[in-house]
Amino acid sequence: MKILVTGGAGFIGSHYTRTLLDGGYPGYEDAHVTVLDKMTYAGNRDNLPAAHERLTFVQGDVCDLDLLLDLLPGHDAVVHFAAESHVDRSVASAADFVLTNVGGTQTLLEACLRTGIARIVHVSTDEVYGTIDEGSWTEQWPLRPNSPYAASKASADLIARSYWRTHGLDLSITRCSNNYGPYQHPEKLIPLFVTNLLEGTPLPLYGDGRNIREWLHVDDHCRAVQLVLAGGRAGEVYNVGGGNEQTNRDITERLLGLCDADWSQVRHVADRKGHDLRYSLDESKIRDELGYAPRVDFARGLAETVAWYQDNPYWWKAAKDRTARTART
Repeated sequence: MKILVTGGAGFIGSHYTRTLLDGGYPGYEDAHVTVLDKMTYAGNRDNLPAAHERLTFVQGDVCDLDLLLDLLPGHDAVVHFAAESHVDRSVASAADFVLTNVGGTQTLLEACLRTGIARIVHVSTDEVYGTIDEGSWTEQWPLRPNSPYAASKASADLIARSYWRTHGLDLSITRCSNNYGPYQHPEKLIPLFVTNLLEGTPLPLYGDGRNIREWLHVDDHCRAVQLVLAGGRAGEVYNVGGGNEQTNRDITERLLGLCDADWSQVRHVADRKGHDLRYSLDESKIRDELGYAPRVDFARGLAETVAWYQDNPYWWKAAKDRTARTART
């Protein structure tokens, strides 16, 4: 078995890759993994083993059709994580999101079609559904994205569906809730707040902090992706939630407690444009069809995540420095 993982040096893709290489997915213990990553500010080679007999690392862009046509032959499956993913960046500058998330997905799928790739999982997000006041989204919910990031992912989902419907690609789509865990870039809420607390700088909380997100440990998410890869149906979408809704204010209070800090560290800042109020996924489909259920208790997972950032300052300081250098160029 040979699997291509796009965006495999990022937060979620690298966790999936490390678990594959560690033999963490039954039936795939001997899988060879090719990681394709453009190595933008969010990609980090340190997220992966320096060397492994079953790992091949390729620095490259999913928008590069010639590269993909050269790279893909011999692979049995593709797991497509590669994406621009930070909502704030999409609000400020949407072009890169359209290029990578929409154009890159189409280019990858075209290359898969031409080279006869047998199986594809396209990894998406709950943000494509928009916002929901009550209840939870099923996979049949209409796509109503509210940020350029969410719109680019919704567009990619539709491109993916079209390659299944038109060309018959054996492709499934996953849509996950907010991920957390070690190796997450410190631009995202949990690692940003933890590292700011470790540095003694304020926590910028959007608005009144009442926005609600459903939190999912990265290990649970990657296990769900693997279940879909191995047993998901072609043309189907699978919601992957954590069953754990928290306001941003609740998350802030938890992190303050875990870092022995108090509310004086918090600074309320102007709310993000188009900020969705609440996300909530109905994940009964993946539970019923594939036997998925999250395993990581949120309180334990959050505490372990905070401890990881406390123990690995070299990693997140380098990530912040790399982002700052990128912003200056």
